[in-house]
This record gives sequence, C-alpha cells and structure tokens, in this order.
Amino acid sequence: MTPNLIGTRIKALREERGLSQDDVAALFGFKDRQTVSAIETGERRVSAEELLVAVEKLKAPLDFFTDPFLLVGEGRFSWRQTGVGAERLSAYERSAGRWVAAFRAIAPQVGRAAPLLRRALGITRHHPFEDAMAAGERFAAEFDLGDVPALRLADVMERELGILVLMVDAFQGISGAACRLPELDVVLINRHEVAGRRHFDLAHELFHILTWDVMPPEHAEEARETGGNRVEQLANSFASAVLMPAPVLERFGGWPEGDKALIARLKSVAADLHVTASALKWRLVALDRLKPARARAIPDSALRMARAPAGSVPPPLFSRSFMEVLALAIDEGRVSARRAAGLLDMTLDDLADLFMTHGVKSPIEL
Repeated sequence: MTPNLIGTRIKALREERGLSQDDVAALFGFKDRQTVSAIETGERRVSAEELLVAVEKLKAPLDFFTDPFLLVGEGRFSWRQTGVGAERLSAYERSAGRWVAAFRAIAPQVGRAAPLLRRALGITRHHPFEDAMAAGERFAAEFDLGDVPALRLADVMERELGILVLMVDAFQGISGAACRLPELDVVLINRHEVAGRRHFDLAHELFHILTWDVMPPEHAEEARETGGNRVEQLANSFASAVLMPAPVLERFGGWPEGDKALIARLKSVAADLHVTASALKWRLVALDRLKPARARAIPDSALRMARAPAGSVPPPLFSRSFMEVLALAIDEGRVSARRAAGLLDMTLDDLADLFMTHGVKSPIEL
C-alpha cells in the first residue's frame, strides 16, 4: 500500500461530498479538525477502528480506502479528446487509473520502479512558439531520435525519462492522455488511431509532462494538430519539431509547385516519417518552407490516407515494460493471475497471449 493511501482517499471523499474538515471531525468524534488535517496529510495514521468508522460514516466500501489498484484523489489526467461527454470520460479515467495505480504499486515491489527523471523545458505560456519548436529540435538531437524520430520516441520516454507509455483501447474520440502522479508520469495513447496521429499525440503529451509544473494542462482538450489555447499551440509546436526536426526535413529536398504534386509529396514524406501529411504541411509553414496561403489552399481532407497501409496493425496493448512488471508480480505471488486479468479486463487466455505478444515469458499455467 502506498504511503497515506487512506488519508488521501478520506480527503478525496470529503471534497467530493462537499464536507469540511470540521464535518469529518464530528463524524469521527475527533475534538478538532486538526486531527483530520493530520490524517489527510499523512502526519497521523488511521487506526483499524477509525477505518471502520470511515466505512460506516462516509458510506464507502472498505476497498475504496485500502485497494492500491485504485487511483482516487491522487494524480491528474489531461485528455486529448473530441466530443466525449464528461460522464463517459470520467468512466474511462477510472479504468485507466486502475492500470496506472497497479503499475505504481507493483513496480517497486518487483524492483522495477523507474527513477523519476523529471526534466523542465524552461518554456512557459509567455514564450513564443519559436522557443517551443527550438526545444523540440533540442530534444530530438539530445536523445538522438535519428532520421525517423517517431519510431524511437516512446522507447526514449520510457528508458531515458522514466515515463510509462501505454497503448490502450479507448472510446472513439479519445486520442490519449498525460497523467501526473507524485512518483510517476504516464502517457496513454489510443492504439487504434492512425500511426501518424499516435506519434503526434505522444510528442504532444510529452510536452505536457515536461512543462506540467509551470503550466498544468486542462483536464480535457480538443485533439487537433493546430489551434487550441496557447498552451496547446505550444505543445503542438514542440511535437512537430520533435517528430520533424529541420535537419531531418532537409534531406527530402524541395517541395513541388503544383498542388497535385505537392499533395503526393507531402503524403510520401509523411509516410516515411510516420507522421500525418497535415502535420507535415503546417510544420513546413512554421519553417517558412511553405507559404501559409499555399498551405491553406490544400485542404487537410486531401492529405488524409484513404485507408491504413496494407498489413498495418495497431501496436499491442500497454507496453513491454508494463507487462514485464505484471509478469514478475504474478510469478512472485504479489498478485494473482486472475486478478491481473481482471485488472486489464481480459480472460486468462488473453493475458497469456499478451505476454507472448510482448516477448515476455508468461507466468500463467493454463
């Protein structure tokens, strides 16, 4: 159990119910609200008897206060979404919170907790977009993302920065999310988006992780590669530069004059870089390689692929590092295979298959 799990959840429930610390003190029979404050901050532990009082008076099940595989009153999500209702988004957030909380609880137990290497870009909402692009260029160069940065980005985020990257099944309209916990950063990406969109979302959420302390993102934002509020525009500028650094684009030479030829060239180069042709178009505008009027004359609809490339499949669920931690936990008896399968909304057979897909030896005997 993570430190002060019970106190954090008492606070979350109190705030959800609109109760003051004095109200909770009265429910528990404490003399003053300072005792409640000490419980919520972790300065004072809750006794077994007091925990039973919490269950009775706050009318919540025991596992609400004790289950480490829940994320309640801890962490913040920022979702990239389009047209998803608040209730549906909250329901999905609860599911995603279970995966994040499980990794947070299990990874230290099996010796696989990644060091928290939080970096700061030094970008605030007052910086010009050129500074965000320059930061993206520096990131790509510093971490040697190579000629196709999109293909290395997730691995660099996990192995160099300790950011857990999870590919997930999500509702239509949910592109991805960033999640900030005191001891863990997570990015979730809808694996059913086209590859170029997945990679852009990944780089966009990376910006939020790296700038969270100075400009926390909104809980829900519109998923688009251009536009949005200033923070989202800065994130888009950074993401474009990470995925399409100027030196990488230089090797593709010039850009045709005719619209038909330009559209074909944008699609071809975008496919090589595993980005969307629309993102590439606006990146060229930002680099002054394409005039804004010329870009506006080519609708984004003309740049969309008619269908996914033959043989393309979504990446496997979650990530190899996530599945390695889960396998170790099952093998060491820290969590049952059945509970792990339930956590991921899978059958035992499906869970065993997923271990194999990630190249992880399955601890499940079927």
